Amino acid sequence: MGGLSEDLSSTTLHLDSDNNQRVYFVPYRWWKDAHDSLTGDADGERGLPFLASPGSSYAGPMKIINNIFNSDLVFNLKREEDSSQNSENGEVGISGRDYALVSGEMWVQALKWHIDSKSSTRNGGSFSVAEDNIADVYPLQLRLSIQREANLLGVRISKKDNVVELFRRACKIFNIESELLRIWDFSGQTISFFSNSNMQRQSDQEVLLELQVYGLSDFIKCKDGKKDELANSILGNSSGTSLAMNGASGTGSSGCFFVNSSVFSGSSREAGSLGLTGLQNLGNTCFMNSALQCLVHTPKLVDYFLGDYDKEINYDNPLGMNGEIALAFGDLLRKLWAPGASPVAPRTFKSKLARFAPQFSGFNQHDSQELLAFLLDGLHEDLNRVKKKPYVEAKDGDGRPDNDIADEYWQNHLARSDSIIVDVCQGQYKSTLVCPVCKKVSTTFDPFMYLSLPLPSTTMRTMTLTVVNTDGSTPTPYTITVPKSGKWEDLIKALSIKCSLREDETLLVAEVYNYRIIRYLEEPADSLSLIRDGDRLVAYRLAKDDEQVPLVVFMHQRIEEQYINGKHSTIPKAFGFPLLAKLPSAFNGSDIQDIYKKLLSPFQVSTQYALEENHTSDIDTIEKTREEENGTNSPSACVIDPLRSEDGVSSPSDADFQFYTTDEKGTIKGSEIQVGESLVGSEKSKRLYVLVSWPEKQIERYDTRLLTSLPEVFKSSFFTKRPQESVSLYKCLEGFLQEEPLGPEDMWFCPSCKKHCQASKKLDLWRLPEILVIHLKRFSYSRFLKNKLETYVDFPVDDLDLSMYVAYKNDQTCTRYVLYAISNHYGSMGGGHYTAFVHQGGDQWYDFDDSHVNPIGLDKIKSSAAYVLFYRRVVA
Repeated sequence: MGGLSEDLSSTTLHLDSDNNQRVYFVPYRWWKDAHDSLTGDADGERGLPFLASPGSSYAGPMKIINNIFNSDLVFNLKREEDSSQNSENGEVGISGRDYALVSGEMWVQALKWHIDSKSSTRNGGSFSVAEDNIADVYPLQLRLSIQREANLLGVRISKKDNVVELFRRACKIFNIESELLRIWDFSGQTISFFSNSNMQRQSDQEVLLELQVYGLSDFIKCKDGKKDELANSILGNSSGTSLAMNGASGTGSSGCFFVNSSVFSGSSREAGSLGLTGLQNLGNTCFMNSALQCLVHTPKLVDYFLGDYDKEINYDNPLGMNGEIALAFGDLLRKLWAPGASPVAPRTFKSKLARFAPQFSGFNQHDSQELLAFLLDGLHEDLNRVKKKPYVEAKDGDGRPDNDIADEYWQNHLARSDSIIVDVCQGQYKSTLVCPVCKKVSTTFDPFMYLSLPLPSTTMRTMTLTVVNTDGSTPTPYTITVPKSGKWEDLIKALSIKCSLREDETLLVAEVYNYRIIRYLEEPADSLSLIRDGDRLVAYRLAKDDEQVPLVVFMHQRIEEQYINGKHSTIPKAFGFPLLAKLPSAFNGSDIQDIYKKLLSPFQVSTQYALEENHTSDIDTIEKTREEENGTNSPSACVIDPLRSEDGVSSPSDADFQFYTTDEKGTIKGSEIQVGESLVGSEKSKRLYVLVSWPEKQIERYDTRLLTSLPEVFKSSFFTKRPQESVSLYKCLEGFLQEEPLGPEDMWFCPSCKKHCQASKKLDLWRLPEILVIHLKRFSYSRFLKNKLETYVDFPVDDLDLSMYVAYKNDQTCTRYVLYAISNHYGSMGGGHYTAFVHQGGDQWYDFDDSHVNPIGLDKIKSSAAYVLFYRRVVA
């Protein structure tokens, strides 16, 4: 109620309307139950008692007129010296006609105690200030004056100051004709009222008090958009007075507001419901508003920051922020939970945030999860109860049970980190590393603040490879799905199933670039991360042999004619992907030609050209004569420059292919391979590389487009939108906990091998926090592209059961959680919009969209926009 302030233009004094100084009128027993439980003192402070009596002589400035028309409710409050003797049944405050005056802070604490008590009696209940069986707050205007009789306070409730229905409610509450009515003042405001010297001198002067009535509402609900008498009286108030409900005015604006959970036309706010206060957007600060709304509705944090949290601020922590982040957050939370609050502009908090985290300065859009991570860590350091952190060295397990090692790690952690954030939000997981060489196992137990779960489209990878057969069948591309962090053996296994590989067959995979093989992928333990989406892979389907046999690798080349400055020249040009086959133990040039033609058979346009190969055409004869005239009588005398053949040097005969020995890069090293010539492969690689020169006539006989067409491993399209995927939250959790090899950038130093290695890593949940924050990794970044995954994650709302995912089985620890808040992101990467969904009791959820707060149906809270999930552990 605060101090008094005088209006010089009238004879009415107004009490300070600051939210923290408001006076609440509540049932005495409701207040006493909470007070006794919170203080543990049932015989403690009883408050200042007053007994109501008829106001036969009203002493206001309009005394004569009021007595004539008797249009207002008038009564007196007399201070009682020994109230227990006057009580109807000898016990103080048990009658339904006993009420209490309490301050705003007292009311908040009592309300939270009652709600928490109800939640604990219901399995899976939730902290709420909007339960269906709790009436909302509504204001009542009272005019007070000091009577000439000692300890007597005059009260007048006027129709002009209150809407019709609220005036009728007041007449029922303060009806003193049938039975006694007592009011107990715990706020301390009546003492300051009587002691005010100005009021003592002017007893006829009035004080206007806005009393917040709570727990006494029985308004008729308005359903299906129909207005009741209260709605009409509010909207049609003849005096023009608007009823302020939680910062919303009851004038004829569009939307709807709530009184005792009833919907009327007006503002989109719930009157008197705590915590239903929006945050103003200061310019692309929706990411901050979303994260803050989720945090300020976290039950234990609400209790903590509404209490004396400033006593735990650690101003000496070098890792902290001088307590400024904690103070700014605490002040903001209190404003959002203040009764009757209007949308808050978080300017002070944002300025503190920009000071200690410059990445969030300015007015660019940011990531709500990144802000959340910074804020939780900052609050922890500002509120760390450890003033001097001891040095703690992790000890080796030495074969001890995991339970003992985990407890030791946790105690070491608490010795350095102990705050409300650790109490509520931190858990512990088990991390196991295994060296791929010596099989050394390293186990640690580390704390976590939240879980960042990959979505399935990021845990699995789609890859396309072309399978080439040696039996004359057409090459076929196959698309498979493999773990993104998997090994090469995972790809071989998936591809073998896809192409129906027989037991007597094997696959040799190679990467092709610039029409040649640049590497063979033969190491099963190699990571699939070595394969890029733009690579082109060929899987050669070969017979499985017990002994290693040599391979022949064919590369293709054609001759292109060019005229440069009027001068004719020919240039060799590579094309097509290499063909590969196994060789017999002894082979010659004729075998090479037969193998190559067999490999080419799938690309042949028609069988007509095969018949033509048995005779020489007139054109061939003419070409042969032309070659002899140029002085090249023997084909073997022709050696093709791999880069260029100048005019005057003969080109290969158009009659048939010509074969040349070469190296793995396709540079010609030897002469043309003769039909009966015996050949051997490289002793080092057991592979024979052959360059095949194609005459123009052969190019016409084969479909070289098939030979040249080789798809990329993964071809993404900027304009093509993938169909929406759907996956359960449990699948995301399994992807997070599955064993996987470390990336090349996260090599582990093995203490046994004394070198860095690509160890396998396995995570297990060990100790679960009271508040579990789950981050869905929707955003991915690459050098040239930022992408958002629109995967729909089906997450539990009422029963998240983690019993199957916790390695430490402790019967005393509950593994079930209920959802209470969601941070959502709508739109594309680098922009879009953030909102928050918050649970407020029963099945009621609210959509916090910056300054707008509206109810939302339970069926609407699940969407592909869900980004950060907030779960509360169910009391066992």
